Amino acid sequence: MSTLPLFDPVIHPPVRLQLAALLASVNDMEFGTARDMLAVSDSVLSKHLAQMQEAGYVRLRKAALGGRQRTWLVLTKEGRRAFCSHVQALQELAGIAGDKASS
Repeated sequence: MSTLPLFDPVIHPPVRLQLAALLASVNDMEFGTARDMLAVSDSVLSKHLAQMQEAGYVRLRKAALGGRQRTWLVLTKEGRRAFCSHVQALQELAGIAGDKASS
């Protein structure tokens, strides 16, 4: 049997995978928008962002909007590569399961 595809441990947790998918589709996203789309609290999103920042996958940008300081999330080039590789590994794993299921 060949080896199974390798998952990225930073991207793999569901909230981080969903966040990476959201950020991969835009140039940047405001923290509150991401929080609401993911249906998580500020603290949960902050913890996941810290892990992704440490890996170099996400960059935070602060900017004033409407007189208030806002935080914008940006998926880095490294983050995009990691996300694409992780998705490819998921697709390979699904292919393995599909091959076995149709036997």
